[in-house]
Amino acid sequence: MSTSARWDHPRTSFYTDHYELTMLQASLHSGAAHRKSVFEAFARRLPDGRRYGIVAGTGRLLEGIANFRFGDSELEFLQRTGVVNQDTLDYLAGYRFSGDIWGYAEGEAYFPHSPILIVEATFAEACILETYLLSVLNHDSAIASAASRMISAAGNRPCIEMGSRRTHEEAAPAAARAAYIAGFDSTSNLEAGFRYGIRTVGTAAHSFTLLHDTERDAFEAQVASLGAGTSLLVDTYDVETAVRAAVDLAGPKLGAVRLDSGDLVAQAQWVRQLLDDLGNVNTKIVVTSDLDEFAIAALQSAPVDSYGVGTSLVTGSGAPTASMVYKLVSRTDGAGTFVSVAKSAKNKASMGGRKYALRRLNEHGIAGEEIVGIGHRPEDDGNDRPLLQQFMKNGELLPGWTGHEGVLRARQRHADSMAELPPVVNRLQRGEPAIPTTYEEN
Repeated sequence: MSTSARWDHPRTSFYTDHYELTMLQASLHSGAAHRKSVFEAFARRLPDGRRYGIVAGTGRLLEGIANFRFGDSELEFLQRTGVVNQDTLDYLAGYRFSGDIWGYAEGEAYFPHSPILIVEATFAEACILETYLLSVLNHDSAIASAASRMISAAGNRPCIEMGSRRTHEEAAPAAARAAYIAGFDSTSNLEAGFRYGIRTVGTAAHSFTLLHDTERDAFEAQVASLGAGTSLLVDTYDVETAVRAAVDLAGPKLGAVRLDSGDLVAQAQWVRQLLDDLGNVNTKIVVTSDLDEFAIAALQSAPVDSYGVGTSLVTGSGAPTASMVYKLVSRTDGAGTFVSVAKSAKNKASMGGRKYALRRLNEHGIAGEEIVGIGHRPEDDGNDRPLLQQFMKNGELLPGWTGHEGVLRARQRHADSMAELPPVVNRLQRGEPAIPTTYEEN
């Protein structure tokens, strides 16, 4: 049984805004609701100083669109509160998304104006997905983008996602999923493990030590119950005393010690020396305590084996949203012919027309440019990579993009994309996007 089959995806139709349904009602009245339309999700810019972003949330979103229904309870609420009229209620009662969805594969790097998701359907079907679609993509992509920078800073050292207590309870498994896609090794969140098959880890907090009469009593209980390979938290009182007690109780098979406070660089160095002097050369050091990509980079010279990251990760490390928007870029006119449409307001302009995208690679397979064709597919010069993948066809999910399989596929896509980008993406200093986005028109 697949991981995604073990839990029931909730109905998602009310993860939306009131005005989606009033637009629907008015367009049903005008007769334009059933015009074929093309909507596009994209980000006008990256967070200030960032060089790239990572797409995440696509698999969750597709599962949600497949469950985008208006049942009796939702329809009763809309009728009782007068949100929409009876004609609109009748339409919503039979709502099923029947269009096509294309986009960048989950885990893919994106840049300003990359056509991250393209929805082709009637205006009525596509319009009411806006809020749900953006809430998923903006949140998950922000987390994945921050996680990717942390993974880059960590090098070969694994990172553990442990931010559940710093975010909304439903956002927590989504954040763990996004972090895993971007390269995190594991999560502390059991719901993420249950839904997505991510490895879960965890041992004990300071409260466990404080519960016992002595620190040694706490360590003895943990080792007896969980085995010598457990990780012991050694900074509740005096770190040196704790490390010596941990080694005395668990011996050379002690799995790890965790440091959660103080000057982590200096502390890790002398704890490593102490462990080695005591014969525990294989005992690892795990560090936590408000880490972000910059703190992780500062720890590169320290003898640290893994990082536990919480608050900064689940808040996007200062960029809690990817600032994506969802715009109508093409629709049919009264004669059934597609015409390009675009918002032209100052500072919020969009580019009309159905988009196609590829990543231009050099002879060494390194990306140098994002090419976005408007109304046509850009020409591949022989080694370029098309970016748009089809996720749904005629309202049906195509295989491989959702569930545990989708998560693993996205994780691999992230690793492959990062290897393809120029080395500048590994710099944490503020800078321009790693590669430019170029439009090609017919």
